[in-house]
Amino acid sequence: MSQDAAGDATTEGDLRNTGMSLKHDREWDYELDRIIEEIEEKDAKKVGLQFPEGLKRRGPAVADDLRELAPDDVTFMLSGQPCYGACDLDTYLMRRTDVFVHFGHSPMKNSEKIIYVPLFSNVDPFPMMEEALEELPEDDVGLVTTAQHMNLFGEMKEWLEDEGYEVHTRKGDDRLTHEGQVLGCNYASADIDADQVLYVGGGKFHPLGLAMEHPDKKVVICDPVNNVVTVADTEKFMKQRYGAVHRAMDAEKWGVIFCTKIGQGRWEMAEKIVDENENAYLITMDEVTPDRLRNFDMDAFVNTGCPRITTDDGPQFHKPMLTPGEYEIAIGNEPLDSLEFDTFHGTW
Repeated sequence: MSQDAAGDATTEGDLRNTGMSLKHDREWDYELDRIIEEIEEKDAKKVGLQFPEGLKRRGPAVADDLRELAPDDVTFMLSGQPCYGACDLDTYLMRRTDVFVHFGHSPMKNSEKIIYVPLFSNVDPFPMMEEALEELPEDDVGLVTTAQHMNLFGEMKEWLEDEGYEVHTRKGDDRLTHEGQVLGCNYASADIDADQVLYVGGGKFHPLGLAMEHPDKKVVICDPVNNVVTVADTEKFMKQRYGAVHRAMDAEKWGVIFCTKIGQGRWEMAEKIVDENENAYLITMDEVTPDRLRNFDMDAFVNTGCPRITTDDGPQFHKPMLTPGEYEIAIGNEPLDSLEFDTFHGTW
């Protein structure tokens, strides 16, 4: 896509004239036809619908629209379980339905029963990419983005090439679906031969994690959702993590969290910590929150589940919450300067 075409694409992603929009929402393609085809092909009677937190409010209206298209004997059920990613499937509902639809994320677990509807963003990234060029002085650049912007990844790469860059991209490990895709727990797609990486997407968590895992790279954040361009700065985040490790160094009783969510469990890691520390206690949970841990008489916790529990919510817990790597530092097995971002690689 040329710069002029990108700047002109004021209706790009607008589904009003495609025949695929919902009467209640003009921004997302819920792929209703594909869902109905699957229902009819499997003669499904029970269909589960799971939405991430930010889209749950749209769930009832999506169910209404599907009811109008589906046979009368089909029952649609909405998952009320928290959902923060493709790794966070409602297995209870999934086992009780003939077809299970997961909205908002790209596939991570292939299954004949699961339909993934990624819900691509219709935000135009190119004006902010134009601003980001000032932070990209070198000729080589890596390009990464999230699932929500993956529909324009090829065009973003071509746009950078038209601007004179040699663009480096790769597909990470099996936890990732697309070339150039990053998750909040996996940045393998950024393991490329370039000293600067352009992250296109909303928020700072993903690029901060990327910068932590690849400290030798300059990570430029191009956020077309909030219309801002910044450079990832890990200093504040690192101070927070070092502080948590220091507070945990005198801990005697450790709570080791094993998350039972289908894509977040690292059982062998949790088991190893408990086996090697007689003062460590295994705590199994689906949703790890400060309130749920408050009544446990522990001096510190180790989270073997989603890294974002530690990094996003860590300061909210009443006792230090560490990653497995930080735990090894706190008990003296590893030096302080070995602190790094906790990631999931090669695991479902």
